[in-house]
Amino acid sequence: MIYFDNSATTKPHEEVIESYQTVSENYYGNPSSQHQLGYDADKLLRKAYEQAASMLGVSSQEIVFTSGGTESNNLAIKGIALRYQKHGKHLVTTTIEHPSVLEVFKALETLGFEVSYVPVDVSGVVKVEAIKEAVREDTILVSVMHINNEIGTIQPVQAIGEFLATKKYTFFHVDHVQGYGKVELDIKGTHIDLLSVSGHKIHGLKGTGLLYLKENVQLFPLFHGGGQQKNLRSGTENIAGIVSLVKAMRMVSEQQMHHPNHLSTLKAELMSRLATLKQVVINTPEDAAPHIINFSVPGFKPEVIVHALEERRIFVSTKSACASKSPDESAVLKAINLPADQTKSALRISFSYQNSEGEIELFYRALQKILRDLSQVMG
Repeated sequence: MIYFDNSATTKPHEEVIESYQTVSENYYGNPSSQHQLGYDADKLLRKAYEQAASMLGVSSQEIVFTSGGTESNNLAIKGIALRYQKHGKHLVTTTIEHPSVLEVFKALETLGFEVSYVPVDVSGVVKVEAIKEAVREDTILVSVMHINNEIGTIQPVQAIGEFLATKKYTFFHVDHVQGYGKVELDIKGTHIDLLSVSGHKIHGLKGTGLLYLKENVQLFPLFHGGGQQKNLRSGTENIAGIVSLVKAMRMVSEQQMHHPNHLSTLKAELMSRLATLKQVVINTPEDAAPHIINFSVPGFKPEVIVHALEERRIFVSTKSACASKSPDESAVLKAINLPADQTKSALRISFSYQNSEGEIELFYRALQKILRDLSQVMG
């Protein structure tokens, strides 16, 4: 089997599953309980905070564990909007954000907030000047993803963060779900106020994630109840999930450190192969993230190619998994003004450190044969 759909989700590491099971069996006490089992669970939780913070280069007091990227994005955006609305009700984002960001902003518009959706260029990059022009005196939040989940574009978050650092009540949120473990990001140096990470994108378990929340930045919580996690995320902590998330973070960080060129090597190899196929048009810009390749095959239905590859035990996707059941057109590719025959025939390849160059060759041969056979059928 060849799995090239890692941006949708990744296969959990065995060590991650083992850590979840071990903690579930041995640290099942409620960390709020005033007995030894509670103390043991709380001690493990404190350690997880410290380890996650260390890997992100932040303080343990700046970590909020969540159920994943969607919750982290919702908590960041709604939390800022509702907490700081007395300072303004204007929000800024881009036109190519993940649905768990764009849909939040649309929901906030129904509550009286005004949102500026900043367009991107033909490479999917938002211009820093465009962000600057969109920001007003009553702007309380700017949300820009680090790595686009469909085409791999890297956004200029450093420059955006430097600009927003001069604004007292304009906070900066970055969706780092596709970037963590693949593209370096200095959180403190980039002046980010809030940052989202998801476990199942880095060989962790679904239902795990975190939100970095800069010290002294406050949120209106999504959940109210027992006051866990400094009243920011009430509910008995998922100790096993949290520990498994930290394990996944550590493992992907080690892979990134020991194999810094692995993903870019895979990408370069496949890009050169795809360039030999006359039916294929590459949509991903050259300077994009190393683990995502988006390409179109105009005139062919992408789901037909996906299923033909699946018959050969090769798994890819047509676009973002969170939008795959919507009409068969990529909103991201449409936003960068590609022709309709490209926006409706796109495929996405996404690598992990578990993929190999040998898999690239097998995928290329399979795709080449599928396109040849389909061309013959179509006449």
